Amino acid sequence: MPQKARIRLWSTDIQKLNVVCSQIVETTKRTGVKVSGPIPLPTKKLRVSTRRSPAGEGTDTYDKWIMKVHKRIIDIPAEERTLRQLMRISVPDDVKIELELI
Repeated sequence: MPQKARIRLWSTDIQKLNVVCSQIVETTKRTGVKVSGPIPLPTKKLRVSTRRSPAGEGTDTYDKWIMKVHKRIIDIPAEERTLRQLMRISVPDDVKIELELI
């Protein structure tokens, strides 16, 4: 039987990610369960550099694009009442959640 639930969250918008993390922590504390987290994981930076001038004349100028993916982990005990209340939390479209029972 699973003893712990691990919630992984990731998003490109850190404000929305922090709002969802705080909602999860508040919900678990209301049910009287000890929560561990949110633990911030290293931010993944996806970089793309493109050449501005396609003709090849002039100086070499580049456009640099960066997308940052922020990640968090929250560990809670796997209680049915707590997990049911967590399923009711409204989550924005750009915040991805993965729930794993350990």
